[in-house]
Amino acid sequence: MLVFFMSKSLIHVKNVSFIPEDASGKRILYDINIDIKKGKITTLIGPNGAGKTTLLKIILGLISPTTGTIMRQKNLKIGYVPQKIQFNSFLPLRVMDFLMLFTHDHALIQEKLAFFKLEDRKKTQMHHLSGGELQKILLSQATLRGPNLLILDEPSQGVDIITQNELYTYIDQMRDTIGCAVLLVSHDLHMVMAKSDAVLCLNHHICCHGHPEDVKKHPEYIGLFGGHLPENLAPYHHHHDHMHEK
Repeated sequence: MLVFFMSKSLIHVKNVSFIPEDASGKRILYDINIDIKKGKITTLIGPNGAGKTTLLKIILGLISPTTGTIMRQKNLKIGYVPQKIQFNSFLPLRVMDFLMLFTHDHALIQEKLAFFKLEDRKKTQMHHLSGGELQKILLSQATLRGPNLLILDEPSQGVDIITQNELYTYIDQMRDTIGCAVLLVSHDLHMVMAKSDAVLCLNHHICCHGHPEDVKKHPEYIGLFGGHLPENLAPYHHHHDHMHEK
């Protein structure tokens, strides 16, 4: 069920479960209760098959929960970058053409390309972009309408560690510049703990949640990921004491 309300939370997920309509009857999600707060970067982590993408689709309204309620703030605008998107080389589409599918405001497009330092790529075919360039263009598209919330499904998938750090820095900057919240799925645990305000650990239900420093000490997190965080990776820790109310 989808409900609109006025609140400091952008989205409140209450008692959500999801069982696909097939013969298996297997619960993909159960007892999901989360709040997406204004101006915060919230990262959803969990093992493969834990239901992360399914939960994003429910929040987006692409699929309906089996039980439970999704409450959205009135007039909420969401920007979305899916996990995978491919561009067919037999259907040429330049970067500028792609972005103009979402707005005809050339000045705004130029502003977004400049933000990501991709002004020289506006005539490049989408299928010729590198993995990092493609993700930046998709982030540009997701912010064209001035969203209150960005939902990003593994935004740094398939890029190297340097580009991962660059993308997370851009996401942090967009949060500050636009004044939006961010909900993202990630497997980059070293980046998550450095760049997020809150972490949700999902394994069909919410195992643990809270500030990254607290989550990484939680027994459920240690049980799932304790041996997978490289010791030699220690990016700066994210501390946001200032307000993001805009």
